[in-house]
Amino acid sequence: MVIVLLLGCGMPALLVVGVVREAGGRATVGRIGASASEDPATAVARGLADRMTAQLQRQSTALLGGDRAGFLAVAEPAAQADLRRRFAALRALKVTVWRAEPSGLPAPVVGKPGEWRLPVRFQYCFVTPDCRPSPVLIGTRWRENGAQLLLVALEESRSAETGTRPWEISDLAVAIGPRTIVATTPALRGKLPGLLAQAEAAAKVADGYVVDGSPPDRYRIFYAGRSEWQRWYGGGRPQWTGGYAVTVGGGHHEVVLNADGLPSSGADDLLRHELTHAASLPERGYPGKTTWWLVEGLAEYAGAGGQPVDRYEGLAQVRKLVRSSWDGRLEGVTPADDAPADRVGGSYGVGYLAVRHLVDRYGPQRLLTFFEAVVHERKTFAVAAEQAFGEQWSTLHDECVAYVRAAAA
Repeated sequence: MVIVLLLGCGMPALLVVGVVREAGGRATVGRIGASASEDPATAVARGLADRMTAQLQRQSTALLGGDRAGFLAVAEPAAQADLRRRFAALRALKVTVWRAEPSGLPAPVVGKPGEWRLPVRFQYCFVTPDCRPSPVLIGTRWRENGAQLLLVALEESRSAETGTRPWEISDLAVAIGPRTIVATTPALRGKLPGLLAQAEAAAKVADGYVVDGSPPDRYRIFYAGRSEWQRWYGGGRPQWTGGYAVTVGGGHHEVVLNADGLPSSGADDLLRHELTHAASLPERGYPGKTTWWLVEGLAEYAGAGGQPVDRYEGLAQVRKLVRSSWDGRLEGVTPADDAPADRVGGSYGVGYLAVRHLVDRYGPQRLLTFFEAVVHERKTFAVAAEQAFGEQWSTLHDECVAYVRAAAA
């Protein structure tokens, strides 16, 4: 199951930041475009920004070089426990790119003389040094300490779009394979070998559903305990959610699994489902509720692992939905956040069966062409159906619905 969200941030024109990547994943952060006629307060803030930028550059270099002492050296003692945890988590995730780009000028913190706040756009890659970095906007706070300017705190990223990343707030144990990264808390470390094996198998399936471009360099998977489920990426998911994929920019989706919500049989189906979202969805998310059946239907199709239709585990729930409240329209099958579990399962099953019918009739490649037109290019179903199948969508829609009803009979 998926909740897809977008991340974006802008940069005021007052401060223009240039970044030059150097060997080994380092970044040089520079400032250009200062005005000769700026007022004294702006000049002071700009000078502070330069000093903060220099400290952030030292910290980035230390992180990429595995120098924990250097990473901590830019901060006050009270901030170092949090920074030690972040350093350990990012190193466990094999951070290969870490760039710090100030976003605007520092502003005084009200009620705390000598303390300043600067929003910073961090960009990161894991394992692969030449990936498109994922951005995250984090508030940094600084204090004058004699001749030094020291970091007081890194705030949690609390964007409404994406929420707080796991490495910001949790200790992490990590396992890395050829196609996946799997991370969880130390308490659940014992699950990692099995999860990694399942994730690698699921990645092979998901790679077949890439729609636009190349497969992800690594699928990023975070296995959340009860507390972490409520905090990672902002928490607050619908009660029926067992997992989700969230876009974090740079062409990456990070997948979260709910440890308490997994069936006793394991995570195979759910991993195939969620990694297919990561492979198939556009960076900006999908168009909306009317396309939900197609987005989830494709992921359910991948999750089913090629099993016969009569063995699909949600068939009884589809049957209940078809015989009760469903109006027979695919675009209206999306469940509400507070929907009961059987209604949710029925909705996913309708999507699966509709996609299954299109694949059975036209083959997987033409289905992906249809998916790309609707979800990536945001064309209407009518236009996409003509383009991919050479058929009218109204006819195909009714055929899909008839297939759903027959399968659930």
